[in-house]
Amino acid sequence: MKQKAIIIGSGFGALGAAARLAAHGYQVEIFEQRDKPGGRGYVYEMDGFKFDGGPTVITAPFMFDDIFALAGRRREDYVEFVAVNPFYRIFNHEGRAFDYNNDPDFIYDQIAQWSPADVAGYKQFMSTTRAIFEKGFVELADKPFLQVGDMVKVIPDLLRLQSHKTVYNYASQFIQDEFLRRCFSFHPLLVGGNPFHTTSIYAMIHYLEREWGIFYARGGTGALVDALVRLIEELGGRIHYNTSVAEILVEGKRVSGVRLADGSVHRADHIVSNADVASTYLHMIPSRYRSLRNSDLRYKKLTRYSMSLFVIYFGTKRRYNDTKLTHHNIILSERYRGLLEDIFGHKKLADDFSLYLHMPTITDPSMAPAGHEAFYVLSPVPHQGSGIDWTKAARPYRDRIMQFLEDNYLPDLQANIVAEHYIDPRHFETTLSSYMGSAFSVEPVLTQSAWFRPHNRSEDFANLYFVGAGTHPGAGLPGVLSSSKIVQDLILSSTGRDVVPQPQPQEQPEFAA
Repeated sequence: MKQKAIIIGSGFGALGAAARLAAHGYQVEIFEQRDKPGGRGYVYEMDGFKFDGGPTVITAPFMFDDIFALAGRRREDYVEFVAVNPFYRIFNHEGRAFDYNNDPDFIYDQIAQWSPADVAGYKQFMSTTRAIFEKGFVELADKPFLQVGDMVKVIPDLLRLQSHKTVYNYASQFIQDEFLRRCFSFHPLLVGGNPFHTTSIYAMIHYLEREWGIFYARGGTGALVDALVRLIEELGGRIHYNTSVAEILVEGKRVSGVRLADGSVHRADHIVSNADVASTYLHMIPSRYRSLRNSDLRYKKLTRYSMSLFVIYFGTKRRYNDTKLTHHNIILSERYRGLLEDIFGHKKLADDFSLYLHMPTITDPSMAPAGHEAFYVLSPVPHQGSGIDWTKAARPYRDRIMQFLEDNYLPDLQANIVAEHYIDPRHFETTLSSYMGSAFSVEPVLTQSAWFRPHNRSEDFANLYFVGAGTHPGAGLPGVLSSSKIVQDLILSSTGRDVVPQPQPQEQPEFAA
């Protein structure tokens, strides 16, 4: 008889784990509280527009290929990946842009336009981050840190790789121009971290992008979600929508199933939670069953959480492909360090902002009706620990962002908007059940990484597992997909089955275009 795995939630970590386990012959059932799959990759559809909730940046595409290959399929038969070039267009506060991709000569030329002396420093930066990438991603990203000894083993490497430094300070050793320092250290913001606090291990994100490129899923991130759902269902998996898990049932040192909000009980041999880790422990498991490590004290008092987000999804009745924008745009505030301190430290809604502006229709016009443009603009904001009253703050904040875009990047924007929807920290706290309204769960600082991060297998229950942003290795598609492979391996090992190594991606020529 097949062993059964119940998976809570349907984000990319859940879908990756479900597909992997189903490919290995497990009976898989997913319980999703919303009406569609995807978690943070949910798709909003209105008036002929499709807006990806996120994530919109696909890196390490071979990780998706591996999931389909495990089931004897080809990813390209389910969804098409399109290379994005440039990877990002990064604007300073004056609107001057810096582009980068994986062509070294192009990047050197872009750097030289800002600071010729920094070309040599950038080459040094890339040569040193290769070692971080090899250790942090290739070697450790899909390995669990369940015992303190797992951490002790890597301490010499962490010291050698200067993990005590922040990403910004690490980049600053090699880059002198202040704007370029920001361009090569902003990446922690993509996974919920402050570049001035996040360990330099996360400098590997830039290297990872250069190694394998940045891609877009034709039809949007939702097309990738649909491809994984189709694969899971072909393998016999089932997904239940509009179905909330109220409690994880405990029997001794094991979990035995879940009780849904309607009172029905579903049993399983293994439970995998893609729900927020803090919310899973605080709201689905009674405190009497939990150890100090997973107590209210830890998650309510001792854990630092990532920032939240304010996101506006909007469609216009005109095209903007004649502007200075590209597919992925990052607009940095002049008051960069101070702004991030307001968000992460003071937990204050500042008057200024840094923005990520996503323009998918420049690559894929099908995301909007003919002659229209689809966008989303994202602004990091404090999580709900700030005490900000978003019932009063949301609309004025939206208006300031849209006026800024109209004044600087999208002429006559507000007269051309024909579809719009926005979300704020309340959405992350309620709709997504993320503790504190954090957009990326546990903040990726050194003392909350690897063994210090919530583990992929619970210390309290032998058959409860975690995937997603809040567990090891962290947020971002490569991180959550790595967590799904870790959980696959742990479950296979727990049932006495051999873990079959996945093929490593072919090594690319260094910094090849």
